[in-house]
Amino acid sequence: MKLLLVEDDLSLINGLSFAIQKQGYELNIARTGHEAKNLLENTVYDLVILDVSLPDDNGFALCRQIRQSSRVPIIFLTAADEETDITMGLDIGADDYITKPFKLAVLLSRIHAILRRSSDFNRPGSTLCSNGITVNLSTGEVCKNGQKIDLTTGEYRLLRLFMENPGIVLLSGQILARLWDCDEKYVDNNTLTVYIRRLRVKIEDDPGSPKMIQTVRRMGYRWNNGEVR
Repeated sequence: MKLLLVEDDLSLINGLSFAIQKQGYELNIARTGHEAKNLLENTVYDLVILDVSLPDDNGFALCRQIRQSSRVPIIFLTAADEETDITMGLDIGADDYITKPFKLAVLLSRIHAILRRSSDFNRPGSTLCSNGITVNLSTGEVCKNGQKIDLTTGEYRLLRLFMENPGIVLLSGQILARLWDCDEKYVDNNTLTVYIRRLRVKIEDDPGSPKMIQTVRRMGYRWNNGEVR
């Protein structure tokens, strides 16, 4: 597995480089947005760890640019800890958002979980079909009425979870546990709400009046397994 760390703090780079490489991952470092773009253009990465504040760029802008051509998993690792920052980071396509200061064990756990989940894209399987949505489990490709939809890793996992459990009410806690694959309470219902909204925008005909992903008040969500009209 090859990871890209986009960070300008040398002391943090040194500590993270040792810890991440000790886990068996190959790691490249970019200290500026320009360096990160050059590396991303020439190298395929399995995960990007991204700071918001860079000497020559904004991490949010870089995340948006990455999402225009890639669904590589992205973790924000940043001191920008306002709720609006966290919501924005997830809303523009990040798979996770960790604020500084942080526990190294937590970061490594989240890296392991995301990489484990993203491996689903390459796992052999069949096809899921419902409401005009088709998911190819072998390639991770998602189409709506024959037109390809670009989803992030997190959005893909969420859609797959729903389509594999049609008509079943999935409690919010169950969804969070399945998506992040960890017991720590570092993600919450607000995070899930962001993911649900992003996915609805991409698959629903009218995201403001969703027919596929239905909200079950005070419980969670349910995938409508009947044909949406």
